[in-house]
Amino acid sequence: MKITGTITKVLPLQSGTTAAGKDWQKAGFLLETTETYNNLYCFDVFGEEKVQNFNKYNKVGDVVDVDFNVKTNEWKDKYFTSLDAWKIFKSANGVTVNEPEVVEHIGKDDLPF
Repeated sequence: MKITGTITKVLPLQSGTTAAGKDWQKAGFLLETTETYNNLYCFDVFGEEKVQNFNKYNKVGDVVDVDFNVKTNEWKDKYFTSLDAWKIFKSANGVTVNEPEVVEHIGKDDLPF
């Protein structure tokens, strides 16, 4: 799936060790879209390299495109859904281009009519 929006908040880094003894890292961020309803999403970025790249190239206020997977896990008859971002890049749609202002000079001999 893919969505475009503005990064509104970067959540604190989470880390730990798996039962197998492997270290892990996870970062989260909030993305707000221009939709009227259901316009706030909380994404997870999992893995040390992805977390470092996310922090290096993205900041609050950036308009980005996010490719993600929806994942649901079950634990003791409870279900937890997460949005796992696997590709985050600057959005071409969100680039604001400032148009140069055109000023016409009318001299005293140049009548507008």
